[in-house]
Amino acid sequence: MSEQPSEIKLHQKSRLLEIAFSDGACFRLPYEFLRVYSPSADVSGHGPGQEVLQVGKKNVGVTGVVPAGSYAMQINFDDGHDTGLYSWEYLYKLGKNQVLMWQHYLDRLEVAGGSRELLR
Repeated sequence: MSEQPSEIKLHQKSRLLEIAFSDGACFRLPYEFLRVYSPSADVSGHGPGQEVLQVGKKNVGVTGVVPAGSYAMQINFDDGHDTGLYSWEYLYKLGKNQVLMWQHYLDRLEVAGGSRELLR
């Protein structure tokens, strides 16, 4: 993929990462969506079928974003998660497939009896 981000904004109040790409595509990705689809091994596993369902992430925040070379960024979440490297290609994929991926997550959550809310 040759698309590079032309602009990245964090909207803390609405908990959205807005990312525009060089081809004109622009996506508004909720922090919760980014967190539950983290590319880190402790979320996505080490292969197909090893994904770990994330629960209680509805109000997760982002404390910072760190560039990783010219191909990715690391997103630091306020729940302590900071091990996923979000490549530009992965962020583009998340943006393009957001509706289907979000529904898939909600379906998995329902089947597992999980909640988006943080249970204390």
